[in-house]
Amino acid sequence: MDRSSGTHSRFPPKRPVTFDFVVRPEAEADIEDTYAWYESRSAGLGDRFLDAVEATLGFVPEAPQRFPEKHREPDFTIRRALVEGFPYGVFFIWPCRDLPRWPRGGLHVGMVCRGDPHRCA
Repeated sequence: MDRSSGTHSRFPPKRPVTFDFVVRPEAEADIEDTYAWYESRSAGLGDRFLDAVEATLGFVPEAPQRFPEKHREPDFTIRRALVEGFPYGVFFIWPCRDLPRWPRGGLHVGMVCRGDPHRCA
């Protein structure tokens, strides 16, 4: 073992596990509507919102289970990642087991909305 690097010479270094995800059309529409609303309030604010959403979508796949559960079903949970700087959350579906309709380990972003997902219906 090479003590300076903390790795054993026969094993490759650890790589972060990430998951693929799909942004559903409904979530894309939520994002577009919110962008337009912010942009109508102040030029450039919509762009800042999009940047914040993109940043959130960038780090959710790195460790989706670290985000709080907001709803649980036998096959999946709905979790929320807050969008930094805005009162919005990215709600995504995290499968509890392999499901044939979702890619293995896949995430589906169902909505991006303000506050509680039950108010977004």
